[in-house]
Amino acid sequence: MSNDRDEPIPRETAVDAALDLRETALASTPTREVAITDAFEGAVLAEDVVAETDVPARSIATMDGFAIDATTEYPLTVVDEVFPEDDPTAMAPDEAVRVATGAPIPEGATAVCKVEETTVRGDRLEGPDLSPGTYVYERGSNVAAGEVLFEAGETLAPRDAILLRDLGRERVSVREPFDVGLLATGTEIHEGRSADLDSPMLASLVRAWGHRATIEGSVPDEYDVVEDAIAGLAADQDVVVTTGGTSVGEKDHVVRALDALGEVHFHRVRLRPGKPIAVATLPEQDAVAFAIPGKPVGAHAVATLVTRPFFTGDRQIPTVSATAGDSVAVPVEGFEYAVPVTLDDGRASPLGKRGSALEVYDETFDPSVLSSSTRATRADGFVLTEAGFEAGERINVVPYRVLE
Repeated sequence: MSNDRDEPIPRETAVDAALDLRETALASTPTREVAITDAFEGAVLAEDVVAETDVPARSIATMDGFAIDATTEYPLTVVDEVFPEDDPTAMAPDEAVRVATGAPIPEGATAVCKVEETTVRGDRLEGPDLSPGTYVYERGSNVAAGEVLFEAGETLAPRDAILLRDLGRERVSVREPFDVGLLATGTEIHEGRSADLDSPMLASLVRAWGHRATIEGSVPDEYDVVEDAIAGLAADQDVVVTTGGTSVGEKDHVVRALDALGEVHFHRVRLRPGKPIAVATLPEQDAVAFAIPGKPVGAHAVATLVTRPFFTGDRQIPTVSATAGDSVAVPVEGFEYAVPVTLDDGRASPLGKRGSALEVYDETFDPSVLSSSTRATRADGFVLTEAGFEAGERINVVPYRVLE
């Protein structure tokens, strides 16, 4: 393995690589048709969705009232009444047509006068001066024919059913979810002396991100066994996610195995906890592999911040603003630190600092020890920081729920 490739890279660079790998992986993933009325949220579009017609196809009244030509003076002659299911004929400039909310307005009308602002005596209408477009949902103002509304590779959300149905789409073509195999490494896990804390958590994340995950068990810290297990899983799965064995110790075999089986794109990011992640492509098996460090909190941090974009296509990290309840310093410059915090009425308190429910460090954040602390998962989120923060400072907190 080259030394350059083993140099820690910025998290954003790692995310760029993950998104590039996603695009390549999706291109070879089978497609299927899914009905808009089915549960399609989380599905990835296999094709662009293009508007075939203007939406709305005709200008529509947004109020109960009278369709009029706003350039014509009153009084106007009321000649007809139109409901949403009707197909009105054109009207003359000196005419008015009573319209219901949602009804198409006749050709020749440019505005709708609200019923409560009008006076009708017999068939003669009086009302206020209006500007063209008043209370009119104009033809093509929502969508113009030929517009690309959704692009291939987008992940669908429940709200997308509204626009897709308005475009007249009953079904869309989507990519099959990735099949993901999770493999824990470590003799202590394989022999049952330690629990596999990472695989259930990672499997739940992968499923929450819209893909199929299978926990494939564990292997001991033996190079040949590790390599064979990864190769076997990669032959059956689209993605292999391993935990443990990503550092440079004598029994850390995973990255060396990935290097032998394919191409390791990077090994280590400037993120703590979670630094020793590796990402590889295994061309013989046509699979992608993520090697996640074994410490559970670090595994969660790097999975949500680096591997999540591969599975979801979303690199954004939403935050909420809070006031730091205590100061935190960082041990070494040049890294991003994911500092767990609890939130209470706009106050973010570092969980893990002395005085909190979990006492792991004093003034300086200790990602190594905290990464092993399962109680740190009781935080509400974390602060991504390169320089630490002071008590009373306004800070941005990443709630766990936005990444999970």
